[in-house]
Amino acid sequence: MGIFSSIKEKLFGKAAEPASVETASAKTIGSAGVAPATADMSGTPSLKDEANATLAGTPAATPQPAPAGNVDVAAILDAAVKKNGQKLDWRKSIVDMMKALGMDASLQERKELADELGYTGDKNDSAAMNIWLHKALMKALADNGGKVPPELLT
Repeated sequence: MGIFSSIKEKLFGKAAEPASVETASAKTIGSAGVAPATADMSGTPSLKDEANATLAGTPAATPQPAPAGNVDVAAILDAAVKKNGQKLDWRKSIVDMMKALGMDASLQERKELADELGYTGDKNDSAAMNIWLHKALMKALADNGGKVPPELLT
């Protein structure tokens, strides 16, 4: 997986993950022993539903993450900075943004991200590359459905 994909995953969330299975605590019923655990299955598609969906050419209902267009990039990054505890200015610095997301912000990683995003400038001029990377990353996130503050897209 590339650096940009990792950033998107951290911001937009992973693909739908299977819901965790909760274990019911067993209850003793007098001398009858343990009551069987039961679950509300009303919202679960049946095998018949899955078969009909497959025959109709549509997949059976599965949990899906919120559409990327609903992901507020600024809110997520602001929360990540707060959680990190360091003074990070993700709105101006690609390094701070990557640190806020818990990523390696080394020059090598930024050069790899620059390659992924199509940077054609001198990668040894890290200041110019970093400025370009920040703008290009904000645009790429917006192009992929993220809600990015307009001032960061100019």
